[in-house]
Amino acid sequence: MESNETASASTHLKHWLRRKLPWLIILFLLTALIFVFFWQRIIITVNPGEAAILFRRFSGTEIDKIYGEGIHIFSPLDKVYIYEVRKQVAYHEFDVITNKGLSVHLSLAIRYRPEYELLGILHQRIGPDYLTRVILPQIESVMRKQLGNYTAEQIYTNEAGLLTNAILTALDEVGRNYVEVEDIIIRSITLPPDIVTAIEDKLKQEQLMKSYEFRKKTAEEEAARLKIEAGGIKEYHAVINESLTESILLHRGIEATQELAKSPNAKVVVIGSGKSGLPIILNTDQMSPVTPPDGSASNASGAPADDDKKINPPSQTSSP
Repeated sequence: MESNETASASTHLKHWLRRKLPWLIILFLLTALIFVFFWQRIIITVNPGEAAILFRRFSGTEIDKIYGEGIHIFSPLDKVYIYEVRKQVAYHEFDVITNKGLSVHLSLAIRYRPEYELLGILHQRIGPDYLTRVILPQIESVMRKQLGNYTAEQIYTNEAGLLTNAILTALDEVGRNYVEVEDIIIRSITLPPDIVTAIEDKLKQEQLMKSYEFRKKTAEEEAARLKIEAGGIKEYHAVINESLTESILLHRGIEATQELAKSPNAKVVVIGSGKSGLPIILNTDQMSPVTPPDGSASNASGAPADDDKKINPPSQTSSP
């Protein structure tokens, strides 16, 4: 009984397939055609360094789900947006008008990337072209506002770090738009050639003036040192002059004569010479006759003899 029912069901299925076969073939071909035509929207590959956001046709953007790297299958009615989440670099140039009306050309390099966790909100509120919609205009606006209050020279020389302050302000402003700007690098600052020449000449003169002031200060300090040294020498001589009496000088002379007398070298001692009566001890190796230009005789001290005065020649003794 059961085998008869099974055979009957199989027979009915075969008959149904025979009747529906053309429609089944058409449905299969239609499905295959749709798959071939929309396969790029059905099978999506997210490459390394990328992330995908899905926009559903009937419910909108999925802001709470981010599709990472790999193969994903979606409905052909939906649309997938792929973002690069690696660090990226954008080059941008623009002009800044200073407070004196001069134009300063800035060339920037901007390192940025979208915030991964906020990628859905970024797509919903700003879109894939967030670089040209948010980052570049915001940075340009902040830089112009910050630098427009200064002169071309102050910008060119980065006086008081004004360029650094402008960059920090721009980073803070851009960071509020679901993107992360890691750094803004100033590649070049271009001014009119005449302005650059004038600024460089002024800076050169300032450096020369600083060098002159340094040399002047050094000379003043050296003069002060010499003055102090001269004052010390003067005080030293004043103390010495006050302490040197005739008795002390006579005592020192006697001590020196005794020390010379103990020397083994040959010498000549003149007894009773000089105002103090101390002997004069001369080295015989260094003695030489002194003859005045007029041929007159000279005394032991080398002074010419005076005919009007008779001076008893001192007695001489030689000692080994």
